[in-house]
Order: sequence, then structure tokens, then C-alpha cells
Amino acid sequence: MKFSMSWLAAGLLALAPMPLLAQKGVDLQSEMPPDAHYLKIGDSAPDFSLKGVDGKTYTLADFKDYPVLMVVFLSDHCPYSHAAESRLLPLVAKLKSRGLGVVAIMPNNPDSMSIGELGYTKYSDSYQDMKLYAKAEGFTFPYLYDGDKQTTPKAYGCLCTPEVYLFDQDRKLRYVGRFDDSRFADTNTVHSSDTANALEAMLDGKPVAVPVTKPFGCSTKWVENKVKLIAVDEKMYGGPVVLQTIDAANVAELAKNPTKKLRLINVWATWCVPCVEEFPNIVSISHRFANRDFEVITISVDDPKDQAKVNEFLNKEHATVPNRVQRSINAEGRDTNNYLFNGASMDALMQSLDPNAPGPVPYTVLIAPGGKVLYRCANEIDVDKLIATIVDQLGPYYTP
Repeated sequence: MKFSMSWLAAGLLALAPMPLLAQKGVDLQSEMPPDAHYLKIGDSAPDFSLKGVDGKTYTLADFKDYPVLMVVFLSDHCPYSHAAESRLLPLVAKLKSRGLGVVAIMPNNPDSMSIGELGYTKYSDSYQDMKLYAKAEGFTFPYLYDGDKQTTPKAYGCLCTPEVYLFDQDRKLRYVGRFDDSRFADTNTVHSSDTANALEAMLDGKPVAVPVTKPFGCSTKWVENKVKLIAVDEKMYGGPVVLQTIDAANVAELAKNPTKKLRLINVWATWCVPCVEEFPNIVSISHRFANRDFEVITISVDDPKDQAKVNEFLNKEHATVPNRVQRSINAEGRDTNNYLFNGASMDALMQSLDPNAPGPVPYTVLIAPGGKVLYRCANEIDVDKLIATIVDQLGPYYTP
């Protein structure tokens, strides 16, 4: 999986909560495209015709036999959604025999999402990745894609993932809002099980005590936002690259990693074809996880006399240090994460970085806090494997 530079241009992070303040009279329409409509309690469920990850096309009529229907908007990339899903699946299993039907819909346009929004997942919100995600998470309900036309999220008024809509037998809306009140996966952090409470009432034939709550999560990635994302390019990736020289002793200090961050260190050169070919992926990974405890450090082994050439290449590849990472390295007393090795001995460099390094470049290591090597690769990296390793270490959720 390779990332294009157009993804790098889309660098605007939008993981902030998106509360829907319907109770306070906030104009919800202003938060959506002009042709979107936010459903109100008592409204009928809009129909849809969408392709699921199983290849089948589903409509509202496919769920007509269920006394209660949950339409829930989820996404592969969102940590809020991940946390809710860890409680959604057991709830669905518990209430299925009582007549609960569930259909999940992915509302996001994959091309309207910044690379920085993928820092909690090894998947994108593409249809193909939805298949992998649903299988990995063990979804027991249809998972439908509407990221291209987005007619269904517009018809329902989906502002974020996760967002829950509960309909009665007549398919009238009886509850809309958050799954529960926690953004974390730990069930001990849940104090208000809003969706579960609403479902229990509906399945018992009782009115829902709290029919509207404020959903929070990752904002819906509308196709209309693509133009706005392009404008972020100069602000986030247009800055100059700072390149400094480094010796083997200082490389050894970096390899000790006394920080709380994961460190990905890539040894490369402009004269090395595999290095040049993989470098855009190194930069993409840097920005993908920039808002987490993670950093990428590059060490060029070009001739020190070619510093201008190395600097030109780094600028061309937009190898800037993300703002949050820059603040962390400044706190360590460093100025940059881009270095040019100034020693004569390649063996000294590799021994200082990783005694198991075979010698040739490119060479990439992922180092945990305290210095343990979690991943090493001589030659081009396996992007999917590396991203999966990083996510496994950092986790797919926000943590308390």
C-alpha cells in the first residue's frame, strides 16, 4: 500500500468531538452539506440501497421483520467508533433474540480524509478496507458503504462516527445520538448507557426516557471537503526542512530512546534507489501518526559534502517535522529529526543504531521507549506490516 502526495496535502486533523446540540437549538443544518437533512424524533427512516462488505446490496426493506432497527454509522479509522464497537457487539448479541435488527453504514468519503486521521488504525475507510475491518472486528451485522455519493448520511444527518438512530416497528425515529457517554474502550468509564437504555425501553414497548443525546466522534468526511483539504498543503507541509549532521555516538543516544514515544529510524541515501522509492511512505507514516506518541527520524548516509543535495531531496519529499513532534524534540534539546551522518565508518553507524543490522541501506528500525527494537527491515519496508505493528503498539483507542 503506497500513499500518494495528495494524501499528504490533506493534513487537517479532524478527530475532535462533534457534539450535536439539538436540545440547545443549534442549527444542525449549518454543520452539514446544503443537501443534507438532520432527522428529528418521529421522522420516518429514509430508505437506502447500499452495497455491504459481503457484496450484497441492502435496502431498508431487508430489515422489515425486526420490531426495532438500529441504524448506526461507524468507520474503520475512528478511535471513538472503535471504542463504541467494543460494547456494541456484545449488546447486539444480547438483544438479537428479542427482535433487534442492526445495520451499520460507513459514511465517509475516503478521499476527503487527512493522513493524520489514520493514526488509530491500519485501515482506511475505503470499501476494500471495510471488508478487512469488519472481518477483523467480527461484525455480525451488515456493514454498508456510502462514501462516494453519501446520500444516506445526508438523508439521516450523520455528523460523526459513531452515531446511532433507533427506529420502532413503523420505522419512526425514537432515539438519536451517542452510543454511550464514554470515548474510551474501558467499560468502567461508561456511566450512561444511552443506546442500551433506549433499546431496552423500545423492546419492552415503553417510551424512551431520553430520546436525544449529544453524539461525539470523528466528523463525517464529506466529499465537499476535498477542496478545503488541499488548502492545508502549504501550512502543514510547505515549511523548510532542517537538516543537521550527526555522529555514531549521538545515533546511539537516539537508539536508546529515553522518551515515551515510539521511534522509527530510517537510514537512507539519495544514491540508493530502494531508499528513494520508499521515502514517500516513510514521510506518510510520519504524518499519519504525528498526533500520537510517535516520531520518524531519518539519517542520510550520503557524502557529507552533498548536504545541499540531501536537503533538496528532503524538501521535495515534504519531510518536515510535524508540529506536535517538533515541540517534543525541542523539549529534548534537539532541533530536527532529519540528519546526515558525518562519520567515515558505516559499521560504526549501524552498530550504534542496531547491532543486528546487516549493513546495507535502506535500513529501518522501530524502537520502543527504553530502546527495544520492535521491527527491523533491511531493504524496502512492508508498509502494511509496519503500520500494523505501530497500531498494535499504540493501540486503536483513546486511553484514559
